[in-house]
Formats: sequence, structure tokens, C-alpha cells
Amino acid sequence: MKLFLRFALGMVAALSLATPVAAATTTVRIVHLELDPDGRYDETRLFFRGLAQPLGRPFAGAEVALREARFVGQAIGVEFALERASGADAKALVAAVERLNKDGVRFFLIDAPGAVVAEVSKAARGRELLLFNVSAPDDALRQAQCQPNLLHTLPNDAMRADALAQFLVSKKWRSVLLLEGPRPEDRLQADAFERAAKRFGLKIAERKPFVLSNDPRQRDQGNVALLTAGADHDVVFVADSDGEFARSVPYRTVRSRPVVGAEGLAAAAWSWAWERHGAPQLNARLEKHAARKMADPDWAAWMAVKAVVEAVVRTQNAPFAALAKYLKGEEITLDGFKGNRLGFRAWDNQLRQPVLLATHNAVIERAPIAGFLHPTNNLDTLGFDQRDSRCAF
Repeated sequence: MKLFLRFALGMVAALSLATPVAAATTTVRIVHLELDPDGRYDETRLFFRGLAQPLGRPFAGAEVALREARFVGQAIGVEFALERASGADAKALVAAVERLNKDGVRFFLIDAPGAVVAEVSKAARGRELLLFNVSAPDDALRQAQCQPNLLHTLPNDAMRADALAQFLVSKKWRSVLLLEGPRPEDRLQADAFERAAKRFGLKIAERKPFVLSNDPRQRDQGNVALLTAGADHDVVFVADSDGEFARSVPYRTVRSRPVVGAEGLAAAAWSWAWERHGAPQLNARLEKHAARKMADPDWAAWMAVKAVVEAVVRTQNAPFAALAKYLKGEEITLDGFKGNRLGFRAWDNQLRQPVLLATHNAVIERAPIAGFLHPTNNLDTLGFDQRDSRCAF
């Protein structure tokens, strides 16, 4: 609440310094790019609404943020406009970015898988624009594939894995059985957790692959009892980006062990059950607008629009270079309704933020967990610290 009040008072101060509204209003255009079709939002895949799944397209989150910005925009003589563009592949999205950027658009939200985000951001390098990644958690986008014009409001796999690892250490659940699915995204999640385990002193008792299949020859690889009957462990981590296998793991393990990762307890950017720092009001606005609950990509899109609005207001819609410098600098203060001052890391453009540890209907803890400290900012105990970064802009 204190952070929210400081943000509100600061915004009032900024408005009081603004020049009177001119007759002609400047329009700041924000474009939401999305892949269409995008298998991540296929209704058959989302049927079970697992903890690892989005609940819908994140454009709804961007729309909520734009509505919140209308008053602020009017007060400084700026109108914020949100547009939507889609393409069948990365090539189509690159063409859309080129066309819209020539037409004056400087800010883009991109909702696409990691490989597409990497291709689009690489093609857009050197242009006078900023891309905000709102749905791809791939660590590579913050490491070897990073780009100076690509910012990330969604926490990456490493941040989520570190949050879970901190929680397990705090509970003294130090031995972990890691179950890994067959998808490339599952491998990325498993690798991220293995890195986190090493970082925080957890032991991987075993790392076992699972397969969700009706093939009798693969039945043993999908049998939860068989998969969990090996070496003793304190907790089961499931790396399952699809979520269909993970939902069958709790209560079917041989030993009575908690389940984390894709099911049981998940590390998330957002949860509809978060009840502090103005979160219930934000959840209510999204649910009223989209007729569903808010999930991670929705929050990330909402946060990206808020970041653009904040930078435009504070710099009085300065030329692009000054605006981008402020947005990525240390002075910016963003309120993500999670209780901390948020801003982007200089070394990889990842938004610093707490990570929520949540079940289907409750937030159990917020990371960083108490006691996990950093020399300059405890939020940097989540994900890639500057010394761990392989990003070279």
C-alpha cells in the first residue's frame, strides 16, 4: 500500500508539472503483436486449466492497462492508443513491425513462443522501437539471444526455478525427484530447476523422463507410481509445459510427498488469489473485462503498457532515445501490485519482480524468501544476476 501511495503521489506531482493540455493531442501508439494461430492458446490444450497454462490471450491485460492510463494521458496532452496485429509466423510479424514502425509506432508488445520472439527482435535490432516480451519464459532470450530493444515483463524459467528452490530450502525439503516431459519446453524447465538446485544447495535425487501416451510399450514411462518408486526424496518437481501429465501426479506418488512445478505449487508472475497491494482490484478489473481470471501473460501485458505510460509521463513524451533510456534506467519506479518497486535489469532487460508461489486457489509465499539476500537488491536472487549473465548487447 505504501508503494502504491508513493506511486500515486509521484504521478500527481508529474501531472502538476505538466504543460496545459494543448488543442492538438499527441497520440502514443502501442501495438500488441501475436502469433495466429498459436498452439499455446488452443482450447483443447487449455481444457484442464493447469497451473502451467495461460487462461487466454494477454491482449486483455493490455486493454485493462490502457483504460487505466486514459486519465493520465489526458492530463498531459497525450492519448494512448492500443492496436492489435497478428501474423502466421515470425516473418509475418517482422513485416508488421517494419510497416508499423515506419508509420511512427515505437512500442510493441509481443505474444509469441521464444523462437519467434528471438527472430522478430533480431530483425528489429537498430530500429527506433522497443519490444516487450509478455509470454515467452525462455532463458535464452535473456542470455545468448538477448537484444537491446527487447524487454521482458514475464519472469523467465530461471526466476521461477530459483523461487521454488528458495522455498524448498526454507522448508528443508532438500532432496528432489525431477520428472521431465518430452517437449523442448519441458527440457528448458528441467534444466532451469537443476541450475537452481545447484545454486541453492538442493540435491536432485533422480531425473526421470515421463511420456503421456496410450502406447502399451510406453506405459511404464507414464505410470506415476513407477516413476516415484526409486530413490527417496522430499519433494517431486514436475517439468511439464503442457500440464496434462502433471495434474495426475499429486496423490499418486508412492511416498507421501508434495508436488511442485507444473502442478501442486507453482512459481508464477501472478495469481488471481493474490490478495495484497491492490491485487483484488486489478483482478476484478480483468475479470470484468475479459470474463475470466488474470494469469501470468495478462499481468505481463498489463505491466508492459504501464511501463510505457510511466516513461511517457515522466519524460513528458521525450524523443525516443531519452524515453528509452529512462524506461530502462534506475530511476523508473513501476508498481506491479506485488509490493516492490520494479524496474528493468541493465544487463538483460528483464523486469525485476517478486515471484508468487501459488496453488490453484491460494498464494502460499512470495519470493525472494526471507533470508535470501543480495548485496544490492534481493530481487536479484531470482534469475540471472549480473555476474551470471551471458547477454552482450
